[in-house]
Amino acid sequence: MNRHGVKHTRRSSQGPWPWWVPWLFLAPYIVLSSVFLVYPFINAIWLAFHQTNGPRHAVYVGLSNFLFVLGDPDFHTAVKNTTVYALCSVFIQLPLSLGLALLLHRGGSRVRNTFRLILFSPHLVGQVFVAILFAMLFTPRYGLFNKLLHAVFNWGLEHRWLSTPSLIMPALVIIALWMYVGFNMIYFLAALQAVDQNLVEAAKIDGAGPWHVFWHVTLPSIKPVAVFVVVMSTIGSYQLFELPYTLLQQTFGPKNGGLTIVGYLYNTAFTSGDLGTGAAVGWILALIIFTITVVQLKVTRVAEEG
Repeated sequence: MNRHGVKHTRRSSQGPWPWWVPWLFLAPYIVLSSVFLVYPFINAIWLAFHQTNGPRHAVYVGLSNFLFVLGDPDFHTAVKNTTVYALCSVFIQLPLSLGLALLLHRGGSRVRNTFRLILFSPHLVGQVFVAILFAMLFTPRYGLFNKLLHAVFNWGLEHRWLSTPSLIMPALVIIALWMYVGFNMIYFLAALQAVDQNLVEAAKIDGAGPWHVFWHVTLPSIKPVAVFVVVMSTIGSYQLFELPYTLLQQTFGPKNGGLTIVGYLYNTAFTSGDLGTGAAVGWILALIIFTITVVQLKVTRVAEEG
């Protein structure tokens, strides 16, 4: 009671609500995360060390699943194909994306917006539709892509891209260029628009040419975005599945010419029904992606410090 005779009631230090109210609001997130993230994560670890024959029959086999996968020639083919695709994504696709971004950055806003929409739109249709479209474009003699090659280079009219093992991966790279060059261009274009123009003008005043301005001013300014795009492109490349699976009519082509690591996982886990070995493939893939990402970030950090 204070000096005016009014009695005060002391509130709890935890507020007017019971302690369990915040947990009530968090409950939907906790339940969904447990059902769709935590339980599958733990179950994938458990499956990787068991031989399965259906969902209710499992035998503990230790590291046998991992040893089998690492010694399987089909897995080696999948790793080779996926790595070739990833290297093409980084060393062909991304330079083209950066080049288009530099060209659009110099144009007016109306031209930039129009071509940005045109170049980005292939990414909106999805891999399944793109695979069906390019399956027709790669048709021998009648496909538009073969006719274009024949008209320009007098070569390629009769080539069977999707039934020749050595041509399947080049076909996938060509399709990926059509789909993702414009997508990654958006990231580079946004980064170029954030470059400090005062630094560019100062370099030009000092006598720097276009190449020196790009190498010493523009590229360091967009390096964080470039690192992000390289890492995400690499991760996306190692997750390739729908495009070759649909393009090659629910197979991976003759001699597994279009087999990827995720495709190998699909064949092992769902076509053969061995979920344990499929889980082992998933963990090997996760380790590959993690290792590559760490190496990329480490190399970028060393380059920045140097």
